[in-house]
Amino acid sequence: MDMNTVTDLVPTADPADWREGDAWLAGGTVLFSYGSQTLRRLLDVTTAGWPALTVTDEGLEIAATCTVAELYAFPEAAASEPVRDAWLALDLVRPCCDAFVASFKIWNTSTVGGNVATSLPAGPMTSLTAALDGVAEVWGPGGARRTQPVAELVTGEMRNTLAPGELLRAIRLAAAALRARTAYRRLSLSNLGRSGVLLIGRLDAPADGGELVITVTASTRRPVQLRFPDGAHPDAAGLAAAIDAAIPFDLYHDDVHGLPEWRRDMTYRLAEEIRAELTDGGRR
Repeated sequence: MDMNTVTDLVPTADPADWREGDAWLAGGTVLFSYGSQTLRRLLDVTTAGWPALTVTDEGLEIAATCTVAELYAFPEAAASEPVRDAWLALDLVRPCCDAFVASFKIWNTSTVGGNVATSLPAGPMTSLTAALDGVAEVWGPGGARRTQPVAELVTGEMRNTLAPGELLRAIRLAAAALRARTAYRRLSLSNLGRSGVLLIGRLDAPADGGELVITVTASTRRPVQLRFPDGAHPDAAGLAAAIDAAIPFDLYHDDVHGLPEWRRDMTYRLAEEIRAELTDGGRR
């Protein structure tokens, strides 16, 4: 979509350059599809030259400008690296990328940071990074820096805690979360439809605390995490009670991709499948 109010494209990743009427531009796949009648300038962060993916002693840093295609290729690219055998949770990367149900043109343009910052309930990069306890690094005007868990940064449909002028720089996944066993479940009302329900379970290794974490996305307007410490993993009834307590009915999303009642019922169903797979060895 043409945005005929835009007069300038500014190559910068410095929040000091931001002013009212600006928007940060990475892939721009959502920005250009939605359009705008108010924007005056686009601040192009793709010129910053940030490495897409960086393996560190602490885990994995994903630049906000990392494309879906680059992230999708990472598990195979890392196959010869010691981290690939240790980081079992990399198995989540490709299913989450596939959840875009998008063409190669989108994969080579759309960015991880852009998907999280757009904050759609069905944003699969939000699902992936929230489930792995991703922590966002946010840059602000005046040299301000802050960090916040992705699960808290996204607060609702196209709503988040990013203030005007703030820029999502990167998301960091801790090695402990990447070492976890995981389970993935997704449902859509059609084969090529937007996710109506997307749940990811994570069982941390005993050496990392043994916590069971189930992250609910797509069915809810914001990510919801259910956390159970080692020694207190729930049975089916306990899990259902935890979902009751954590997700009021009005938090379930309602749009053409699924009624709240369906999303609620499928959340219970898929959460129990994940619980059984990770804690009961797959027994039902």
